[in-house]
Amino acid sequence: MAATLSTSLETLAYIVVKAREYDAQVEPEGLEEGSNPADDIEIGILEDTPDNPTRIELRAALEALNDDQITEVLALTWLGRGDYGAREWNQALAAAREARDEHVIDYLLETPNLGDLIEQGLAELGYSILGEEMRL
Repeated sequence: MAATLSTSLETLAYIVVKAREYDAQVEPEGLEEGSNPADDIEIGILEDTPDNPTRIELRAALEALNDDQITEVLALTWLGRGDYGAREWNQALAAAREARDEHVIDYLLETPNLGDLIEQGLAELGYSILGEEMRL
């Protein structure tokens, strides 16, 4: 039986999608050329610039979570990274609850492959967000 989550799969799928978009960002190029986004087929969305909304959207999604939900996201990240196994889910939650502080969102934002880690953690617990991702 899968662990019960207080965070909806829809919310987790949104965070995964935004985290993957954020991970896909690259350093800006060609800023001095006066490029036109319409001519560039809108590839500028992948550039990590101050006005790119991807980080803001991911941060907002994480900040909208309550304490239990952010604890779950942190524990899922660790589970996906292999720090804990599915049988250690309650231990992962306890460790995440203890580690959670005012910097947890920054920690998650700075975690490489956050979306993949969360999705892998969910898979370890027997959940799939594929259907939810397709709807986004």
